[in-house]
Amino acid sequence: MSSPEPEIVQALQEEIIFGRLPPGTRLVEDALLARFGVSRHYVRQALDRLERLGLAVGERNKGFTVRSLSPVEVEQIYEVRELVQRQAALRIPLPAPPALIEALNAINAELAGYMETRDLRGVHEANDRFHLRLFGACGNDHLLATVQHYMRLSLPVRAKTLADVDSLRVSHGQHQLMIQMLQGHDNWVLAQLCVDHLQPSKNEYFARAKLRDTHAA
Repeated sequence: MSSPEPEIVQALQEEIIFGRLPPGTRLVEDALLARFGVSRHYVRQALDRLERLGLAVGERNKGFTVRSLSPVEVEQIYEVRELVQRQAALRIPLPAPPALIEALNAINAELAGYMETRDLRGVHEANDRFHLRLFGACGNDHLLATVQHYMRLSLPVRAKTLADVDSLRVSHGQHQLMIQMLQGHDNWVLAQLCVDHLQPSKNEYFARAKLRDTHAA
């Protein structure tokens, strides 16, 4: 019999990513036990996994809460994201092989399909696969692992744009531009596009934080 932990992690991850469990929400073990009908052992394993993914924070004698990122933390996370994604893009041999172009076109078409049906899980998974396939072409597994780590840390920041149709259309169009750049010879243009691609989510997060501060004042 397989462990129920991955299903619990998947369910809670989606609720955190798409805002149904806002930052600061307590993840109460007893409530999760009743909801998923599993032992405390599996619930704790799932919560530990969410903490490793950067989506939850555990404190002694207080339990787990959905991770809340301050504007300073977001700025620092995105500073590193920009650095590592630029470096990964600069290392991709151009023009890229046809197999890579074909794979990215297929993933982006899949993403468009999920956008049309409003399948948020599909959108999230296809979007991440696109970027990991793209940056995987850099040929440095450690650099790719760092890209993936900071993608995970930024999930609470980019959740809003992943669920917004207009933002998704812009993102999808930028993916197509990246594919075009891969067929050229200018890594610097590709790298700058990859950095520019990060800005809408970050800027939207800062705008929401500023609005919350205004209302709280």
